[in-house]
Amino acid sequence: MPVDEPYLVQPAPGVYAYVQPDGGWCLNNAGFVSDGGRTLLVDTAATERRALALREAVVTAGVPLPRTVVNTHHHGDHTYGNGVFAPEALILAHDNARTEQLTAGHQLEMIWPATDFGAIDITAPDLTYSDRMTLHVGETEVRVIHPGVAHTTGDSIVWLPRQGVVFTGDLVFAGGTPFLAMGSLAGSLRALELLGSLDAQTVVPGHGPLTDPSAHEATERYLRYVSELAAEGHAKGLTPLEAARRADLGEFAAWRESERLVANLHRAYAELAGEPEGVALDILAVLRDMTVMNGGTPILCHA
Repeated sequence: MPVDEPYLVQPAPGVYAYVQPDGGWCLNNAGFVSDGGRTLLVDTAATERRALALREAVVTAGVPLPRTVVNTHHHGDHTYGNGVFAPEALILAHDNARTEQLTAGHQLEMIWPATDFGAIDITAPDLTYSDRMTLHVGETEVRVIHPGVAHTTGDSIVWLPRQGVVFTGDLVFAGGTPFLAMGSLAGSLRALELLGSLDAQTVVPGHGPLTDPSAHEATERYLRYVSELAAEGHAKGLTPLEAARRADLGEFAAWRESERLVANLHRAYAELAGEPEGVALDILAVLRDMTVMNGGTPILCHA
């Protein structure tokens, strides 16, 4: 199997993770839960072609196409493929995820105009919730939990307590750098506490290979590193870009998308200035700074 081809992992009976290597920009994970009669899908994909491949993976697994799709947040790599499964499937997400998705629209095409996203209609959630919701797929209990403002203002954790499997969305990037530009540093730390309290055995991250709860600990170490770096840089009057360019990433240097450090510092600086968690940043300025951190080369969507 080529290393760059999506693949299925079955961490528990009736539970599938759909992994898109190498988990870089636009290469998210999805997954599905089925009792053989009904199927629930967690997230879709960034392009029409990849969403159709995900649909085919469900069929190949020998289970019905989903009647429910849960979006872990609004970003296009997790939601652009919704239209491939609707209207047959009902789309579920947090209240804020629906608002954010409709506000963002075709944002990925604006960021990556050279990428072939295919025929994408923005398909927002049909059903939203505010705190938590429980669904049942046969005998499988699926808990959908809002952790507060974290990666975005509208994140959802999908937790299967009996199977010990958690789909984290982009609260966790296995082997990749967290991205807080549309969320909160403080809130992400709280979300990791919540994830830790679930006592999961298998962690399906938003990007990267399946892992275990050690990924929560590694993510927390990184976020605390960003917090300390931001406090030091802010006190010295450095801009987020200046602080990022002076930083020694240490154990995090090998993580994918290290340029996200400057985006995370923009978020940390906003919180140090007393801005509300999740307040909108100047995303174009953040993208410009990430391009500088990326050696002057624009970041690429790999879908």
